[in-house]
This record gives sequence, structure tokens and C-alpha cells, in this order.
Amino acid sequence: MNYYSNEMLGFAAGIITTLALLPQALKIMATRQTRDISLLWAVSMNVGIILWLLYGLAKNDLPMITANSVSLLLLFVILLFKLRYR
Repeated sequence: MNYYSNEMLGFAAGIITTLALLPQALKIMATRQTRDISLLWAVSMNVGIILWLLYGLAKNDLPMITANSVSLLLLFVILLFKLRYR
């Protein structure tokens, strides 16, 4: 694959995986219910995404940086609601 194809593949993967978090974050914000969300999952996902973001920054990989930045924002919201409404 050429550079353009690789970038588009990275952006597509990032958009899909990031948008997968959006319905959960919106539902939690609307209902204030987090009992079915594992605290360990929320913490580990935030830590993992931070590491992926740092890796993307180190490689100067724009799709990875973009996707993980937005994912981190959504996951941080989920974690905050989990801590507040448990």
C-alpha cells in the first residue's frame, strides 16, 4: 500500500473505533447510570489510550494521534461519570 492508502486506512480504523465509544458516553451522560460499567475497564482503557496516544506522538502518526485524542476524551468522560455515579 502507498502512504495515502495507509493514512486513509488509519483514519478509517480510528473513526470507527472512536465512534464506537460515543453511544456509551452519551447514554451515561443522559441516564447518569454506570452500574454496568466496570471501574477496572474504565481505568485500564484510559491508561491504554494514553499509551497509544504517546506512541502516536512519538511516531508523529496523525491518524493515531487524532483517534486516540478523541477516544481519550470520551473515555475520560465515562470514567468521571463512573467515579461520580457509582
